[in-house]
Amino acid sequence: MSTGQKTSGPQGNDLFTRDHLFDLTGKVALVTGGATGIGLMATQALAANGARVYIASRNQDKIDNAAKTYGQNVAGEIIPLQADVTSKADIDRLFAEIESREGGVLDVLVNNAGVSSGPVEVESSGADDMASTLFGSDSSTFDDWTETYRTNVAALFYVAARALPLLQKSTDQRPGWSGAMINISSISGMIKKSQHHFSYNASKAAAIHVNRMLAEEVAANGLKVRVNSIAPGVFPSEMTTKEPADDEQKSAIPKSKYADKVPAGRPGKDEDMAATVLFFACNQYLNGQTLAVDGGYTLAAGL
Repeated sequence: MSTGQKTSGPQGNDLFTRDHLFDLTGKVALVTGGATGIGLMATQALAANGARVYIASRNQDKIDNAAKTYGQNVAGEIIPLQADVTSKADIDRLFAEIESREGGVLDVLVNNAGVSSGPVEVESSGADDMASTLFGSDSSTFDDWTETYRTNVAALFYVAARALPLLQKSTDQRPGWSGAMINISSISGMIKKSQHHFSYNASKAAAIHVNRMLAEEVAANGLKVRVNSIAPGVFPSEMTTKEPADDEQKSAIPKSKYADKVPAGRPGKDEDMAATVLFFACNQYLNGQTLAVDGGYTLAAGL
């Protein structure tokens, strides 16, 4: 039996409309790596539903093009800001700029910037052969591991840490726990197969655990900031296709390539990721979670 206050009639039904549940009008968001791939999907989802979205990347041309291409005729706005998230000085400068423009408030952080790593062959005929491919591969070096972790783990952590005062101010000034941190990880950090990418998969497992630790420590310190992670499966991006995006900074994966590899029978679509980002941005009772959005890939993989 519910003890909550009941509403009736049209007023009560209004609470369940998509316009009420996913309205981001007047909200401020930041998407790192927001000009291509999953980051661009998040950018479009937030801007289309009313948010003023800052997109950050080292590549000024890409963020300028994304803002020009997708910032027209949307309910919100897309604003490019150049920044290198592997530099603490650049991270600080990025957030200082947003603080100055937005009165210190950030409602949604999509902590998305990431890099892949070179492939490593794992199939072998014996111990010597396997040692040779894992240890001797030119694509597997200490520098490769360091650079992968630098972006996928350390940068994610420092961006999250620097965002906390702005996200807390969102909750202080708006109804509910409006400050939302969304850390983009990957199902590659969940499954036991290396997928020929030891350093990348290990970095994404680390990102998932960083998300969990951040959620715990943020809550333990009394901050009202929701910390969650989206773990995408196969979505079209420069990282997954290994090819440059098109002139509109979009990538494509043939449906047939994953017809038999994913229970859904296809790779993820832009709108699949968009719906997930909106859910994490708007649901104020969601905290400390990592959600695999993968068409059943992890189900088939058996983790």
